[in-house]
Amino acid sequence: MIRVLFVCLGNICRSPMAEAVFTHLVREAGLEHQIEVDSAATSNYEIGEPAHRGTIEVLKKHNIHYEGRARQITRADLQKYDYIIAMDDDNVADIKAFGPSRGRVARLLDFAPEVAVREIPDPYYTGQFGHVYDLVEAGARGLLAQLRKDHGL
Repeated sequence: MIRVLFVCLGNICRSPMAEAVFTHLVREAGLEHQIEVDSAATSNYEIGEPAHRGTIEVLKKHNIHYEGRARQITRADLQKYDYIIAMDDDNVADIKAFGPSRGRVARLLDFAPEVAVREIPDPYYTGQFGHVYDLVEAGARGLLAQLRKDHGL
């Protein structure tokens, strides 16, 4: 089983969106029994809260369902997950501050070289959930392609 954890600051906007989009792509590819997906926050601000309504609305627009609740990343996650995928450089630094990881820590847009930016902006502050969805989808598609290549899927 390949385990992927998406991480952002609060786990209510970007990382649940990435979790939902990536899970959708994994299911479309018929790989749901080979790839496990989750998301978490670097902060404890929103623990237990549902995804932001802007995230839910943009996911619904693309026929993707999501019901998760925010949780904070743990040291156990750093040992459990093969890929810990952050939305921006601050998230990467915060993940590394939690301790050593056995898996690869990277930004989601590292898997989308065709995209001009490397960080996914937080739509909580900008309201640009549609733009963030486009970035997340590009990164998720690139990540899935990389996993397929690396693991012979």
